[in-house]
Amino acid sequence: MIDSEFKETEVGSIPKEWKMVKLGEIIEVHDSKRVPLSEMERNKRRGYYPYCGANGIIDYIDDYIFNGEFILVAEDGGDYNKFKNTAYLMNGKFWVNNHAHILSAISSITFNLFLLYSINFLDINPYVVGSTRKKLNQEKLKKIKLFLPPLLEQKKIAEILSTVDEAIEDVNESLVMTEKLKKELMQELLTEGIGHNEFKETEIGKIPKEWGVIKIRDIGKVFTGKTPSTSKSIYWNGDVPFITPEDMTDYKYISKSRRYVTEEGANQVSKILPKNAILVVCIGSTVGKISITDRKSIVNQQINAVICNDNIIYGYIYYAILFRSPILKNFSGVAAVPIIKKSLFETFKIPLPKKREEQERIAEILSTVDERIQLLKDKKNKLERVKKGLMNELLTGRRRVKADA
Repeated sequence: MIDSEFKETEVGSIPKEWKMVKLGEIIEVHDSKRVPLSEMERNKRRGYYPYCGANGIIDYIDDYIFNGEFILVAEDGGDYNKFKNTAYLMNGKFWVNNHAHILSAISSITFNLFLLYSINFLDINPYVVGSTRKKLNQEKLKKIKLFLPPLLEQKKIAEILSTVDEAIEDVNESLVMTEKLKKELMQELLTEGIGHNEFKETEIGKIPKEWGVIKIRDIGKVFTGKTPSTSKSIYWNGDVPFITPEDMTDYKYISKSRRYVTEEGANQVSKILPKNAILVVCIGSTVGKISITDRKSIVNQQINAVICNDNIIYGYIYYAILFRSPILKNFSGVAAVPIIKKSLFETFKIPLPKKREEQERIAEILSTVDERIQLLKDKKNKLERVKKGLMNELLTGRRRVKADA
């Protein structure tokens, strides 16, 4: 690392050796070669070359127009109607539709990988136009301002960031493989069990002959959540998690929430949930999402909670509901706001081993895989935080790197 003197620019201070430039000054734009999807569908059959849009590869066709390394930048905000991490790198043979700009660096000034990190580091939203649907047109694209270190320093910065990206990709590959393993194990364990040779057909499919089919209401108590009065400040900002669907991630256990209530606020709802209650979203766009409480909590009215009987392993029930969650979602019908009423949720059926020991063993096996998944997700999140911090330091010149000649 090296020290540096700074100079002021219209968008902040940068090292004295750096420049502030407009994107249009350091790139070539190849938008004239873009081909709309409608034209591709008329003239091309499906094949092997990527056909790209604002958010990545969307299709494959049997021909190509680009061959080499290019940066693709979203022109259209898409369904999210916002621009964030909008650039990606394509290398090889591909087509591009008219929802993405195609750029290449002027090699004597900069290079693609550094530009990729710089564009994704910047806030692009001040350059977009339109009110109903956001667009980043070519004119505005070229006006984007960014900091430009000397070429050798650019390469060193990109090398550091790409090393972190490679580590993230390695973790992500392991995560994908482990999630695939979990899916396969759920399919096997929740339809065949452990050590069974005889099976039977039921209304929910094939299960071991010794197993039964049980309704949610028969495995424990079901409670629908409730929101304490928001007009009473004494109910809020306490220590008891108030869980909503937004708080439920793809982690198995839920330990924190965006909002908390006091003991007095918690006592205003129908039921304070204990540790190891199973939560299932039954209203809204995330119907079927499922978590387990790891501490005393309350939930809002979009969530049904199941407190299992003592003779039932709650971990098994979690996986049984998770496995059949696509079927559960169908219970919500086709209403504008999906909803599964408590009375209907209670009739939802899952397979159940009659031996508590088998329930426990299945839950243990799947929990071991989930623990691995959580470790990988934590590692990926940590690496992404490291990358974000490095981008903030390296791409602003707050931290300098010594570039080898």
